[in-house]
Amino acid sequence: MINTLLLPELREMIANGDDDGLREFASALHPARAAEFMEGLSAHEAWQVLRASDAAKQAEIFGFLPDAVQVEIVETVAPRETSPLVADLPADDRVDLISDVHPDVAEEVIPLLPAAERRETLQLLEFPEGTAGSVMTTEVARLDASLTVHEALEEIARQSQDLETVYYNYIVDDENRLQGLISARQLVTHFGKSDTPIADLMQRDVVSVKATDDQETVAAKVANFDFIAIPVVDDQHHLLGIITHDDIIDVLREEATEDAHMAAAVDPLDDSYLATHWFTLAWKRGMWLGILFFAALLTALALQKYETDFQRVSWLVLFIPLVISSGGNSGSQSATLVITAMTNGDVTLSDWWRVVKRELLMGICLGGMLAAAGYVCAIWMLNDYRPDGSNVVEMFEQPSSVDMLVVPITLVAVVICGTLCGGMLPMLFRWLGLDPALMSNPFVAGIIDIAGIVIYMNVAVLMLETLESSG
Repeated sequence: MINTLLLPELREMIANGDDDGLREFASALHPARAAEFMEGLSAHEAWQVLRASDAAKQAEIFGFLPDAVQVEIVETVAPRETSPLVADLPADDRVDLISDVHPDVAEEVIPLLPAAERRETLQLLEFPEGTAGSVMTTEVARLDASLTVHEALEEIARQSQDLETVYYNYIVDDENRLQGLISARQLVTHFGKSDTPIADLMQRDVVSVKATDDQETVAAKVANFDFIAIPVVDDQHHLLGIITHDDIIDVLREEATEDAHMAAAVDPLDDSYLATHWFTLAWKRGMWLGILFFAALLTALALQKYETDFQRVSWLVLFIPLVISSGGNSGSQSATLVITAMTNGDVTLSDWWRVVKRELLMGICLGGMLAAAGYVCAIWMLNDYRPDGSNVVEMFEQPSSVDMLVVPITLVAVVICGTLCGGMLPMLFRWLGLDPALMSNPFVAGIIDIAGIVIYMNVAVLMLETLESSG
């Protein structure tokens, strides 16, 4: 019956105060499925469902609700009612929630948490947003190296009620310094030799991250080593907590969304698209559109500078879109490839010379290909006659085939410029300590547009003047 339950029926149980039905609903379904059925409920209605549920189920279902709904529940329900729920959340989720709610509400909720959870929350809140410390959980299995396999399993069983995962178990000394790691699989495998000291089985060379490391760097390390979790330590190698794979997935999703926004020249959103106020959305988009508008204005000013040359050789106007789009597109390709490679750790700042050589080669190769096609198109366009003998472009002075070499020569130069700029600008931003994604495709295209016009007209003027003087 519950699997086919519709939202109106759930609302009817809420309206009738059917706590037994709501409790059955919450206990019979996986927490994620229960949260799905609750989509469409108001924050007040969602709280009625949670209030009727067992304490353990409350926290589990609450964790799968959308962030906006979680925040609204905590901000609208009395803190004395929600504080037990907040205390039951995993430490990292609790800190994220406290960070998102209104500061006045947070100040009311935190003092109501049990002492251990309150201390833990305040400790994690000290770490800056976007660092490993801000996404870690302090609920981690800690073992002493003197334990045997049997004793270690008993100790894990004792601690497990408060742990998020027990697959990785960390061995620490008396001062909580990380000494090694032993997995649950190793312990189970050696259950037949239960007297074996775990010091003989543990992995001593443990890959860890510091609490101040950037979360994107942490995510890349976890992905590189295929870890389920990674320990977080301080400068003295004290074990502070772990970052689990589900938090890494959230980090990767967050970073991918942020990079996608930047690639489209949009300031990253703090909330979802629909949850973002229209004015905030307009500001985040309009700010960068204004910058791009200014870049386009510079392109127009560059064109204006060569107005006299265009009047003298008017047919050059036909190929402006061809030239600037070829440069912009090639630059955007290079920028995307280099930014992705840097994000994946395939390219570092020390590889800058290899990137220069590769993009120079790409510029020559791709520019040569487009130049050949562009020259053929120029000849076809400027020498295309209708059956009645009139020229399609008779409004322009007929150039010679030699004059038309301006187009392919410019295309080679512009594409080389595009690939080099697209490849090097993200690395320059990383060197300056900025996010390479800021050098997004629209910005690269805008820069290459200006460079393309300057290159095009200088090549044209230089070449045509040389031909006129030699003629």
